[in-house]
Amino acid sequence: MTKVRAVGRAQAWIHAARIPTLAAAFVPVAVGSALAARDGAFRLAPALAALWGALFIQIGTNLVNDLGDFRRGADVGPRFGPPRALAMGWLTVREVRAGILVSFGLAALAGIFLAREAGPVVIAIGIASILAGVAYTAGPWPLAYHGWGELFVFLFFGVVAVCGTYYVETRSWSLDAFLASIPVGSLATAILVVNNVRDLEGDRDAGKRTLAVRMGRRAARAGYLLLLAAAYLTPLALLLTGRAAAWALLPVLTLPLALRESRRVTREQGAPLNAALFGTARLHVLFGLLFAAGLALA
Repeated sequence: MTKVRAVGRAQAWIHAARIPTLAAAFVPVAVGSALAARDGAFRLAPALAALWGALFIQIGTNLVNDLGDFRRGADVGPRFGPPRALAMGWLTVREVRAGILVSFGLAALAGIFLAREAGPVVIAIGIASILAGVAYTAGPWPLAYHGWGELFVFLFFGVVAVCGTYYVETRSWSLDAFLASIPVGSLATAILVVNNVRDLEGDRDAGKRTLAVRMGRRAARAGYLLLLAAAYLTPLALLLTGRAAAWALLPVLTLPLALRESRRVTREQGAPLNAALFGTARLHVLFGLLFAAGLALA
C-alpha cells in the first residue's frame, strides 16, 4: 500500500465523504426541479429538502462503500485512485459506522419533511434509496461485487432521483421526468464505468466482479460510449417528439468535452484514467446544469 501522509480529523471526514462525488446528488435534483418549474409547480422548500436528502444518502453510501471494500480487502495493495480513509487508518471502523448512521439519519429528516409535503410514497422512496446505498458494497450480497453497480447508479442517481424530485414538488408523476432522467443516470453511470475500467485488475484480484471484470476492458469501454450516446440522444428525442423546446439541446455545448473523455477512456488504462474520471464527473455536472436550464426555458 502506498504510504500517504497523516491528515487531520476534519480532512479525514471530508476525504471519506468524497466531496467531489456529491455532484451526482445535485444534478438530478436540478433537472427534476427544472421540469417542475417548466410545469409551473416548482416549490423551493421541497427542492431544498430533496437536495439535502440526496446529499446525505450519497455521503452515507460513500461511507458504506469505504467500509465494505475495507472489510473485503478490496483496498489492499496498489491503488490507482485516491486512498481510502479506513485503509489509510485516518478513521476507525467504529467512526465510519457512526458516520453512516448520522448521514442516513440526516437524510431521514428530509424524508420526514417531504412525507408531510408529498405523502407517504416519499418514505418508500427514501427507504429504498438508503437500503440500496447499504447494499451497494455491504451485506451478504453486495451489488457492486456482483456486477449490479451500474444498474444501481442508473436507477437511484438517475430515475429515482429525478422522478422523486419532480414528484415532491408537483405531487404527480411524469413521463417527461422519466425521460429526462436517462441522460442524468447515463452520465452518472459513465463515471462508475471509468472507475471500474481503471481498477479492473485490482477488483478482479479482490474478487470484486464488476461489469468491467465480467465483460472485459473492451466491452466496458464500449459501454461507456453507449452511455454517452444515450445522454446526448435523449434531448434530441425530447425535441423531435415535441416534449421539449430547442433549449433542451443546450447540453450539445459539452460535446467537445465528451469526445475528449471518450478518447481517454478508449486509449488509457490504470492511473491515467483518473483524469478521465474527473473529466466525466465534470461532464455530468455541466451537461446536467445546461439540460436543467434548457428544460426550464421550454
